[in-house]
Amino acid sequence: MSIVTKAIVNADAEARYLSPGELDRIKAFVNSGEARLRIAETLTGARERIVKEAGDRLFQKRPDIVSPGGNAYGEEMTATCLRDMDYYLRLITYGIVAGDVTPIEEIGLIGVKEMYKSLGTDIGAVAQSVREMKEVAMSLLSPEDAAEAATYFDYVIGAMQ
Repeated sequence: MSIVTKAIVNADAEARYLSPGELDRIKAFVNSGEARLRIAETLTGARERIVKEAGDRLFQKRPDIVSPGGNAYGEEMTATCLRDMDYYLRLITYGIVAGDVTPIEEIGLIGVKEMYKSLGTDIGAVAQSVREMKEVAMSLLSPEDAAEAATYFDYVIGAMQ
């Protein structure tokens, strides 16, 4: 739920007008819209590069993942790992556009630990893959945009720990 929707729902539940603080937060949200869209466009346009470079880094740091018995062993399983990384990057762009972590949480993080545990997948490796994507993505963004985007990467990483 966006900051605008949250403010309206909260105000309506209390049968009141939006407060000056709520209006200031909405104004900041609207004013940051261009930057959030620019960040999402950059990440979307570079998604293949981000996932590939982050995957290469992950597999170098965690060779156990691509070794026999690892969750990304073999072409098919490696492709599945990279597909999951792309999925988390996509969720992060949703959060950035919304200016809120709710889409990330509702679409892709509820039950994630349990799901990976049931599959026998090391959740730490999944978190590491997001850290690697964050590192690659930050190198593509201005310092200001990187600071904004980092929050969403960190949210996903934190949810997996």
